[in-house]
Parts: sequence; structure tokens; C-alpha cells
Amino acid sequence: MKDYIIIGAGQSGLAIAYYLHKQNANYLVVDANDEIGAPWLKRWDSLKLFTPSEFNSLPGLKFPHEKGHYADKYEVANYLKLYVSTFKIPVEFNHKITSLKKEDGVFKLKSDLKAFEAKNVIIATGPFHKPFTPSCHLKISKDVLQIHSEHYKSTAQLKEGATLVVGAGDSGVQILSEISKTKGPVYFSGNTNITSLPQEILGKTLWWWFHKVGFLTAHKYSWIGKVLSKTGQPVIGTDVKTLFKKENITCVGRTLDANKQTIIFEKQEVSDIKNIVWATGFKPNFSWIDGIELDESNYPKNYRGVSKTIDGLYFLGLPWLYTRGSATLGGVQRDAKYLNTYLSKKETKKVLA
Repeated sequence: MKDYIIIGAGQSGLAIAYYLHKQNANYLVVDANDEIGAPWLKRWDSLKLFTPSEFNSLPGLKFPHEKGHYADKYEVANYLKLYVSTFKIPVEFNHKITSLKKEDGVFKLKSDLKAFEAKNVIIATGPFHKPFTPSCHLKISKDVLQIHSEHYKSTAQLKEGATLVVGAGDSGVQILSEISKTKGPVYFSGNTNITSLPQEILGKTLWWWFHKVGFLTAHKYSWIGKVLSKTGQPVIGTDVKTLFKKENITCVGRTLDANKQTIIFEKQEVSDIKNIVWATGFKPNFSWIDGIELDESNYPKNYRGVSKTIDGLYFLGLPWLYTRGSATLGGVQRDAKYLNTYLSKKETKKVLA
């Protein structure tokens, strides 16, 4: 029996583990992967953060790179490993929790290998659970190589011939830019009317400006937070207008349907595609939690990470848990600190009672 079990050893889980460690709490972190930083290492090889080093620190340990440095996935994974070793955070790997249920005041957790019990559970599995791919992908010929961005590593995976990239978020744009450098024909499916911002403005990083004007600290219950949370995330660090004008890129609008080799878009039909990278995001999945109630976005109902429906259940790392940065490497620190304060006050009330 643990006082706390944290599900997920990514940045969110490690941030709250730091605070529990300082309190000498009886806690454990369980993770589905076989090493710290695995979700980062699985992403495409050329990935770089769009936040500079000074905005990437977890509580208690500065991100170990110079100011203004944009870290790659290996540097992020190494930082998380350093964090675990520095604070001696206990982690058990290869435990994907498949069910969570509260019985007689105790949480019962199960993986394929083991059962756990805890008085409190903190779910820090992040916002990315089930890769989403439009249903029309099932109608496409098996001769066409299809990869979700979760599994895309580099252009070396691709067959010779035209490639389609679907998705106008940061991942889609970065992958499109990389593939377009091969000089082969590339089709882009998605909204081309997207906002892109440079990484630096007037000698200062974009994130310095965001911090200065309050975009990073505006919470979702404030008027500016309500506006920002309903606004699409801008693409940072890539000039999309210039990218879309490259000679070997053809923008075809939304993907509508498919019939074997032929894929139907808003603007045209195409039959020469050999590869598709679906940068179409993820869907949340909390179906493994017994009794959970979800909001309109299919995330658990909570206030700043405290479940509104199950006492003793908490969340970290969800998009807009409190601010725009809640699901980012450097942004989770504020949420973890708040949750730690809440837990400390709750424990104090129990002792006084």
C-alpha cells in the first residue's frame, strides 16, 4: 500500500514526484515504457523543442543547456533521466495500467504484470493517448505506406515516390518541411491559413514575449485564457507561407475520401501517392478509470488537477489544465506546485481531525 501512486514517468509525473520526494512521502511512479524519456525518443529524429532552454526546467533542477538553446529529443530524454537519478525517484517500468478502481477507500490499479494499491492516485499520462487517423485510411491500397506521426522517424522509412502529409499542427509542419527537402513530390492536406510565429522577435525569444505579456500565465478561467484556449495553436519556428510555396509541395485541402490508389481532397484527386504521414493528432482515453466523468473534450472533470468526481484522484499534464503551458515541459511546474500545496493542506486537515 502506497500513500501515492503516480501513473506516468514523463515531465508531469516527475514534477509532482519531486515534491513528494521532498516530503519523504510513501510514493511510487509506474510507467508503461521501459526507460525514462521513451516517449521522446520514439518521436521523429530531427525533432526540436520550440521552447528555449530557460523555459524547460522542472522544479529543483535547471535544464542543463545554455539560454536560447532549442533542445532535441535526446537532450530532453537525458534531462529527464538526470532528474530521476538526482532525486532518486522510484520508478517501476513496463506497467501500462489497464484498470483503476476505488474500493472501500483504496485505489486498485492493475497492469498486465502486477496489481498495486494506493490511498491516492495522480494520473500524469499526458494529453497524447490514442493516435487518431481518419476512417478513410482503411480504404487506401495496402501498397501505400501509411505512418502516423507517432511512428515517423525519418525520410529513410519512406518508399520512393510522392508523399502525402496530413495535418497542420507543429508536428505536421515540421515533418512536411523535412520531407520536402528530399526534392521528391509532396502533397500537403490541411488548413493552409494557419498562423506561424518566428522563434525570436526583436532579439528576444518568442517565449520571452509570451511571458512578458502574460500569455504563459493566463489561466483558462480568465477572460484572456478563455480567448486563448479557443484559439488554434500557432506553428512556431517555421515560416509556413514560404514552406507552402516550395516547388515540390502541392497543397490539396482537406482529405475527404479514398478509393485504393486514389485519394480525394477538397481541391483535387491524386493517384500517385506512395507514402502517407498522418500528423492528425491523438484522442484522449480514460476509459480504464472506473467511475470517471468526462467533460465536453473527453478529459476528466477537474479543477486544477483535483478530480471533481473521485476523492483522492488527481491529474497533471492535461492540455489547459490551468494554463496554455500545462502540458509542456516547462509549464507543468506551476501545476505540480499547486497540487502539492493542495495535498499538503489535505494531509494537515486529516492529522488535525
